[in-house]
Amino acid sequence: MNIVATTLADVKLIEPNLFCDPRGSFSETFREDLFRQHVGDYRFVQDNQSTSEKNVLRGLHYQLVRPQGKLVRCIGGEIFDVAVDMRRSSATFGHWVGHILSAHNRLQMWIPPGFAHGFCVLTETADVVYKCTDYYHPQSEQTIIWNDPDIGISWPLDNPVLSAKDRSGSLLRDAVPFP
Repeated sequence: MNIVATTLADVKLIEPNLFCDPRGSFSETFREDLFRQHVGDYRFVQDNQSTSEKNVLRGLHYQLVRPQGKLVRCIGGEIFDVAVDMRRSSATFGHWVGHILSAHNRLQMWIPPGFAHGFCVLTETADVVYKCTDYYHPQSEQTIIWNDPDIGISWPLDNPVLSAKDRSGSLLRDAVPFP
């Protein structure tokens, strides 16, 4: 596995090694020892999977209580995956990074606790799987509006399909950040 830095120091791309032969391919998608050595000492407690249609945008979500780190990968189709730094004390507060994750490129993105997360679907459908470092805590979930001008995410779509929760997200300037 290769661990690749992004423009936000704590967000990483993980590139699994792919082994191919006439039968197909094989890759390790997670190794705790390498993850702890190169990313951080985290314990995963929950795995989630979603299937979404083209132009669906999910996010930007984070939890104030029981903040979740997420290791995200796309196992079918293609997404544009985004992390926004919500740590008020960080020099990169309000900054974002985004990368295309797909079944083809097999990249994974590590989004640490203290970051909002979202993605949009670029193909007809996409299946997304992610490991979480804490359990879902709906009472403390926060949503930042996808098109907040102060964040300025360059989403690769203009008219996303959004849930009611995601349509009514807060602006960064009105959001409750992490300390």
